[in-house]
Amino acid sequence: MSEPRAISGIDAMRGVGSGPAKGFWADAWERVVGRFGARVALVWIGAIAFFAVFGPVIANAHPLWRRNLSTGAWDSPLWQNLTSVDIALLAGALFGVPFALLPRGLAERLGVPARSSRLGLLLLVAMQAGFTIVIAGVISSITRDNDSSLWMRDLGRIGGFAWIASGLTATVLAGFAAMVAGKSPVRLAVVLLAAVVACSASASRWSDKLVDFETYDEQEFSGEYAMGYTLIPFSPSYGRSDSYTLPPLTRLDTKAEGTKGRPIGKRVVLLGTDALGKDVLSQMLWACRLSISIGLVSTGIALLIGVTVGALMGFFGGWVDLALFRVVEIFMAIPVLFLLIVAAAVLPRNTYVMMAIIGCVSWTGAARFTRAEFLKLRRQDFVQGAHAAGLPLRSVLFRHMLPNGVTPVLVDASFAVAAAIIAEATLSYLGLGPDGQASWGKLLSSATGTTGTFVWWLAVFPGFAIFFTVLSYNMLGEAMRDAIDPKLRKAAH
Repeated sequence: MSEPRAISGIDAMRGVGSGPAKGFWADAWERVVGRFGARVALVWIGAIAFFAVFGPVIANAHPLWRRNLSTGAWDSPLWQNLTSVDIALLAGALFGVPFALLPRGLAERLGVPARSSRLGLLLLVAMQAGFTIVIAGVISSITRDNDSSLWMRDLGRIGGFAWIASGLTATVLAGFAAMVAGKSPVRLAVVLLAAVVACSASASRWSDKLVDFETYDEQEFSGEYAMGYTLIPFSPSYGRSDSYTLPPLTRLDTKAEGTKGRPIGKRVVLLGTDALGKDVLSQMLWACRLSISIGLVSTGIALLIGVTVGALMGFFGGWVDLALFRVVEIFMAIPVLFLLIVAAAVLPRNTYVMMAIIGCVSWTGAARFTRAEFLKLRRQDFVQGAHAAGLPLRSVLFRHMLPNGVTPVLVDASFAVAAAIIAEATLSYLGLGPDGQASWGKLLSSATGTTGTFVWWLAVFPGFAIFFTVLSYNMLGEAMRDAIDPKLRKAAH
């Protein structure tokens, strides 16, 4: 082993023998993942995100493949019954994750932007695809609703209308996304790919399908079809009359008594069933999407509103700050849970309404943090220089001041996600959650049925999922706070 080479003071000032300096966010992220609790939290949140995307493929009562033994024809009922959201999430995971994780050398050779820019681009196209699917779904429901006007229903019956409406929606939103993304060929290609995926998913799943899970058993019992199922051959909405409140690890005989034809092997309910005969594990996996989407989307809405209002308050001060702070105090006085209960009685009980309500009420924390940071930054030299250079107000606020004052907001966002998950679980526990969707809170409420009998597996498994998910976001928020706060960093040393 060679002895370390001595260098002079002048060489040290020139940076001889020193490695490249780390950026603020790279250093903060390294400090976050250096904590054991934060690593455990990231693993758990990653698992929840994985099941939120791939849950309908892992746990589904629709056969993965089906073959007609007489004609030899093949099809996939599982693929045919995936929703537009399922398809968009699968495409995003299969293409977006590798795009975000490209190594630096390969990304430079392909002309792909830096990782931070890629993450921002993926967030942009995710919003673009999400709005495309939501708007197309609204158009579809309006044209198929019996209460709609006659011309709207006639418009929906036109051949190819689904592709026309989805294509126009995707084109308009892709145009807005392209203006924000910039003129880079790679960025435009990603925006175009997202538009194609969202348009195809919306148009191909324009109308709902009637589902009869018993048909598959009858077809297989009769010997007419051969079928292959996923890892967990149950869906959250599939309940059997012979499987009410079964304990974990119970084996089910899928062959009905007295049925002729070829027998089918036994299936195991790993986490038991509920009072309606529905598999608990499949409901647990499908509920991951509801929890993580409620948390992330509602927090994103809250950040958008809160950062904008807080930036205006902190930058202008005076009467603007006084007036907007009164608005903040009004929203701080609104009880979110009671508002959600009232909204469940008068508004459609779906995920989008819940996201909008939580996001539009819980933005006050982000506003106050942003206001405090902007009050400190508005007299800094770089802000005065941006004014002197004649930059527009939005550039001064969001391109120069916001990156220097966003760190407390990101820490608060982690705790806000946990609070949104608790709000959704509480509402579902009360029976006022989104209709037709599996939820941890709904499972938890069924632990004590109408008979008053306590079913332990309906309390332990969803209760553990809620507790550990909320704990993971809180632990991650604490690790981020410690990593970005210089006072806490000095105290640790």
